[in-house]
Amino acid sequence: MFFIEKSINGLNEKVGYFTSFLILPLVLVVAFEVIMRYAFNAPTVWVFEATTLLYGTHYMFGFAYTLKYDGHVAIDVFEGRLPQRPRTILRIIVSMVLFLPTVGMLSIWAVIYASDSWHNWERASTSWAPPLYPFKTLMAIGFILLLLQGVAKLIHDFRSLKEQ
Repeated sequence: MFFIEKSINGLNEKVGYFTSFLILPLVLVVAFEVIMRYAFNAPTVWVFEATTLLYGTHYMFGFAYTLKYDGHVAIDVFEGRLPQRPRTILRIIVSMVLFLPTVGMLSIWAVIYASDSWHNWERASTSWAPPLYPFKTLMAIGFILLLLQGVAKLIHDFRSLKEQ
């Protein structure tokens, strides 16, 4: 089980690292738009949508990486007051009852959503009309990575429960 946890953590570490570089084209595209709009009075048609697609990909792939480092917003009013063992048990219960089923369903439906998009060769309904199916596929992958990271966290919690 440790091998599975370590593999998922390694995968999400690499994905998070490479995803961080998506900020570079995002900054370049926004800078291009600012220059075109204010220096040449010639705003573009495609930049707003391109930034949405780039940022959306950055955001979706950041979910699992953020979970790996416990960076998501959490309200630990009750958990913070518990001793270590009950805290770990609570995390296991919440993970199994709430997190895994919810993110599991999000992953399944995101795959269906992407599959339908590929089937219809879906494009955005704008004048630029970029294809949406690759981005919907990336969204599904992001949810699957988040689900896998949840499994890695659950394995870690079970291991730490044994060690307590």
